[in-house]
Amino acid sequence: MTRDILIGIDAGTSVIKSVAFDLAGRQIAFTALPNRYETIPGGGAEQDLARTWADTATTLRQLADKVPELAKRVAAIAVTGQGDGTWLIDRDGEPVGKGWLWLDARAAAIVEDVRARPEDRLRFEKTGSGLAACQQGPQLRLIERTTPERLKRAATGFHCKDWLYFRLTGERATDPSEGCFTFGDFSTRTYSDAVIEILGLKHLKRLLPPIVDGAARAAKLSPAAAGMTGLMAGTPVVLGYVDVACTALGAGLYDPEARPGCSIIGSTGMHMRLAIGADDVLLNDSRTGYTMCMPAPGVYTQMQSNMAATLNIDWVLGLAAGILASQGITRTSAEMIPLIDEWIATSGPASLLYQPYVSEAGERGPFVDAHARAGFVGISSRHGYGDLVRAVFEGLAFAARDCYAVMGDLPGEVRLTGGAARSNALRKILGAALGAKIRTSKREEAGAAGAAMIAAVSIGQYGSMDDCVAEWVLPLLGPAETPDAALADIYDRTYPAYAQAWAALRPVWRTMAGSRKD
Repeated sequence: MTRDILIGIDAGTSVIKSVAFDLAGRQIAFTALPNRYETIPGGGAEQDLARTWADTATTLRQLADKVPELAKRVAAIAVTGQGDGTWLIDRDGEPVGKGWLWLDARAAAIVEDVRARPEDRLRFEKTGSGLAACQQGPQLRLIERTTPERLKRAATGFHCKDWLYFRLTGERATDPSEGCFTFGDFSTRTYSDAVIEILGLKHLKRLLPPIVDGAARAAKLSPAAAGMTGLMAGTPVVLGYVDVACTALGAGLYDPEARPGCSIIGSTGMHMRLAIGADDVLLNDSRTGYTMCMPAPGVYTQMQSNMAATLNIDWVLGLAAGILASQGITRTSAEMIPLIDEWIATSGPASLLYQPYVSEAGERGPFVDAHARAGFVGISSRHGYGDLVRAVFEGLAFAARDCYAVMGDLPGEVRLTGGAARSNALRKILGAALGAKIRTSKREEAGAAGAAMIAAVSIGQYGSMDDCVAEWVLPLLGPAETPDAALADIYDRTYPAYAQAWAALRPVWRTMAGSRKD
């Protein structure tokens, strides 16, 4: 039977998905399970490794229920997943405790200490990435300080997708994107001894798995994994790049001719520019953001990320839902979302400022501050709930502008993906705040598609990523939405106040954090 299907696995923070595509990129079937993690006092966020693998295997078995003779038709499987974090296993491949997620803020003090030292500039120049509490380096330092016995037992430190790749194949590896922005040199796509030493982890280098480029190499599905998933042993398995890079790939960032920006408005806000060659990477004086290797030679994405995006929308809708619930009226998020455009239509632009730092982990772009918290500026008695909703959306748009501005000129076009991209209000506000045309993709699962695209190149279905993008991505891009000139003028005049506000509030956040500890 013809092997005419590629499977992309995307193990995200909220949902674990398995998606089947034909070899030309058309989505055939989709299965998903909610992801589960727990929050820990003190800013922790942890996830059970065994359950994550079991849930992933379940989505693959469920996919077989939707696609006739799936196992015989799969040409390759690719896996991506949530970035950063620390997932430890021992020599036998068994988990050593639970995985620490990117949401975990417990290593904030270690980050402040490293960033305060002059040698952190060298670390930043090598990795192209700012240090944050979500990353494996600071998390390993804190684990060593608080539970050193875990590191004595551990043989390998993974990220989420690496763990799933290990369970699928038995191979210990990480990809060039996460390997380099955490511990490496982006220009050489290898680990950097200088970076590892600056992070204080020279003695723990043994935990770092080999860096494997899935675009150039595939492993094989192990017999044990075949039994768990219902797929055929020996099926090629590709280690994808981190979910952000895969989503950007599937959403249209990789377009060397147009050079658009790409924003992912999901749980977090990811804002990216394409860099062709290491010399095109623009590093900032604040030492923030990420530089990620892309699955094409000499190509990188520079990313700035505001820690919380749709989490802010969930919060403001939750306020209304909570009030209604107190009166015995139940409204789900799905029922509340259609009301957003109506609320925004009843309010005027930029009458309030909102700082969208609602995550307990604070902020990581374009500044790093674990103490950053959300808030409104400018509320008066005339403001109502619609004004708050609009301010939240405008705050997300200004946060995006903040992120793009530190990476260079604002893009003339932004390709938008993520759940919130479906919102007419968000697209209009974001386009005006950036002064950019907005294009969205018909691609429903950009992250899984990006992983599957890497597999398509890896198995030789396409001669290059450019060829793959031409068939999988460009035909699915929608028309460009031109920014509203009048609204753009208002936001141009308002944005400086937004930037002034977060700069002025940083000492306030620090004082509040100190008082909470007492």
